[in-house]
Amino acid sequence: MKTRKIPMRKCIGCMESFPKKELCRIVKNKDNEILFDSTGKINGRGTYICKKTECFEKAIKTKRLSKSLEAEIPEEIYESIKLEIAKNE
Repeated sequence: MKTRKIPMRKCIGCMESFPKKELCRIVKNKDNEILFDSTGKINGRGTYICKKTECFEKAIKTKRLSKSLEAEIPEEIYESIKLEIAKNE
């Protein structure tokens, strides 16, 4: 019997790999909107982050979030994403 391979993704905060389902996805869509993707299915350039606020803070401080999404991210977007991550923590 074959076992399914679990898709792994790297958190841009702590740079550790985790199963995709354990991470939060942040997406930049074709209209350059940056969104918290709770479904994991929104089209666009996505990046993954742990469900821990400290990983999110680290990703902001090191500018990894804006680099991985290839966009400058306004402060209010950071705040809304931070709230979503805090809800899932």
